Amino acid sequence: MRNKDHLMSRRAFAGSALATATLLTAGAAKAAETKAITPGQTIGPFYPVQRLAEADADLTWIKGHKNRAKGTVIEVTGRVLDRYGNPVSGAKLELWQCNAAGRYAHPNDVATAPLDPDFQGFAALATGKQGEWRVTTIKPAGYESPIGHRTPHIHFDVSGRSHRLISQMYFSDEEATNAKDALYMEMGKAAGRTVARADGVARYNWDIVLMD
Repeated sequence: MRNKDHLMSRRAFAGSALATATLLTAGAAKAAETKAITPGQTIGPFYPVQRLAEADADLTWIKGHKNRAKGTVIEVTGRVLDRYGNPVSGAKLELWQCNAAGRYAHPNDVATAPLDPDFQGFAALATGKQGEWRVTTIKPAGYESPIGHRTPHIHFDVSGRSHRLISQMYFSDEEATNAKDALYMEMGKAAGRTVARADGVARYNWDIVLMD
């Protein structure tokens, strides 16, 4: 009986060890699949207080205007994902930026660069079924600020199922000025997750990762 009990005990132990190893392996695989959250940043001093009647995904044309906004027209696409890589459909996005001269249409912007009456400057949209989003806008300029020269960027306010993220999107073809930007540098190694990658001529792609 002792040998039989001993054999059963060894079998039980082996089974338990196998089950534990399976759970650990599954847990490690799950952890490996987890995406790093997009780092948050300040909302900045120029969140729009006065908006145009339009807030669609094309910031370069305003209804009733004869001219398109000045500057280089770009397309920015991406997806909103949760930390497991699942698309977040119906996520709400607001984005705003300065124009091609480096000026915000905001009463607190004391820059001397000219405003562009044909530039929308702000958009509000929602992601599709696969978490996708797309905007047409103008490549923003860099500008001088109280914290030093700001590299070109676009502000984002993103709300998913329960996570709200405020961040800024930078451009992969502005590495030299990104590396000197105070707000970009303070993110450390996480800064790369805020960079939109060039995807052809005047096209950029940036995925936003929320907790959920």
